[in-house]
Amino acid sequence: MDDTNIITFVLYITGAVALLIWAVHVIRTGVERAFSIQLRAFLRRSDESRIHALGSGILAALCLQSATAVAVLVSNFATKGGVGLLAGLAILLGADIGSALVAQILLVRQDFLIPLLLLCGVALFLRSSRNEFRQVGRIMIGIALIFVSLDMIGLATDPLIGNPSTAGVMGYLAGDIVTSFLIGALFAWGVHSSVAAVLFFVTLTAQGLLPPTGAVAMVLGANAGGAFLAYMLTLSGPITARRMVMSNLILRGGCAALVLFALSQTSENLSLLGAQPAQQIINLHLVFNIGLAIICIPFLRWIASAAAHFMPDHDITNDPLEQRSSLDPSKLDHPSHALPCAAREVLRMGEETETMLRSVISLFGTWDAVIGKVITEKTKLVSELHIDIKSFLTALNQRRLSVSQQEIVSELATTALNLETASDAISSLVAQANQLHSDGLAFSENGWIDLLDFHDQVLSNTQLALSLLMTGAPDIARQLLLAKDKVRGVEQTLQERHLTRLRDNIPASFETSRMHQDILRTLKNINAAFATIGHPIAARSGDLLSTRLSSRSTNKIMDLD
Repeated sequence: MDDTNIITFVLYITGAVALLIWAVHVIRTGVERAFSIQLRAFLRRSDESRIHALGSGILAALCLQSATAVAVLVSNFATKGGVGLLAGLAILLGADIGSALVAQILLVRQDFLIPLLLLCGVALFLRSSRNEFRQVGRIMIGIALIFVSLDMIGLATDPLIGNPSTAGVMGYLAGDIVTSFLIGALFAWGVHSSVAAVLFFVTLTAQGLLPPTGAVAMVLGANAGGAFLAYMLTLSGPITARRMVMSNLILRGGCAALVLFALSQTSENLSLLGAQPAQQIINLHLVFNIGLAIICIPFLRWIASAAAHFMPDHDITNDPLEQRSSLDPSKLDHPSHALPCAAREVLRMGEETETMLRSVISLFGTWDAVIGKVITEKTKLVSELHIDIKSFLTALNQRRLSVSQQEIVSELATTALNLETASDAISSLVAQANQLHSDGLAFSENGWIDLLDFHDQVLSNTQLALSLLMTGAPDIARQLLLAKDKVRGVEQTLQERHLTRLRDNIPASFETSRMHQDILRTLKNINAAFATIGHPIAARSGDLLSTRLSSRSTNKIMDLD
């Protein structure tokens, strides 16, 4: 193969892999934008039984095309007490099965599917006025692009079939299963998708390029790499989240290595898993994950106990590297340097407030005086941060500032004020939770589910607002303001459902009626406080008409990334 052909091959194969990664991202984005609230609520309700949690994980991974995305979601719920360790482990085992099923589904297709999916997907995406239909169109486009990328991989690797150099490299990979395993793990970690990695390896096997022995090692390695990716993405999270992700990494990665070792010690082939090598490899991927779940489900209680033992909670101690204020008085004479300092401190306010919001809802389920005290202390911290930011911006405003700098000062001051308002509102929720348990009351089952769902939606919007604080991206501002309108409508719907329960004479609803309605209003106000971050950015981009998004901007929200 001459230099020109090598360059062409590398260009085609890297382009095909890039398209494969992008297509998986497009599908995930469509699901998240259309059904994220329903999916998050479904996952959070999976604490009933291990089998229910396992099924929830399978469905979530089928929707998100990624066990890693499910792991990040579940770790988020574990942080605020929404999902226990036992259920979380079962969900992650189910997500691994769902991810394997996704790969199975994407490899079984007919030639007519690509044009059909593109035609229907583009029509839905461009012509539908409803967000859900547009996102279904996006998902269909993503699936079609996956098929296109797999065809590109096949075309790019065709000239390599029968090439002596290729045969030598692949023969080495077949003989060195440890190297193949590590390549599979690193590739899955590098592309941030075990689905994309497995599809790539199976396609190479179908072309006759990758020997079955090497493909087995790489696919098993991709399982370990996918679990390691989830661990890295949650590494900075609290111990409650890291326990389940670390346990999944040990189970999935360790068992993948054991299965590879067992297969290397036997002369039996994989004929029971299919007639063709590619079919055998993709079926092995599914059988491995199903088998892992079947073996682990009965022992999850012991696995959870072991995780809690080896990863215990640590007492909070004074951190010698505790974060200091970003407000540097020496920068006041240089506004271009002072403004980023103020922005960092406002972001810190937002992060502290989001942490409070994440934890407060669990107090209504089970009162915890320690968590209540920490939230109250954070309220004081946020108030102190606001005073410092206000003083800093006041001093800065006395310098010679350009018109644009004056606007930024005003926006930062307004954002800081709104964040303190949100913090005070969260503090009032702590007092209500304490009162609820002091009176020995509890919400009705449906009322409690409504509150959890609404809190989760508001929390998702606060995280979107923090992303906007960091990036200032107009598309995120548009999403945030559209989400604010949705929250207003959801709050009205939930208030009406509460009144319906009162009419049905549900005792728990009568006893907690006022508090239930107050919590809904408070959460709506917290959402509104964070949503104001998007107003000036949307106004500058021409997407804000008075206090509403323009119709042009609502269409922009749906555009492909």
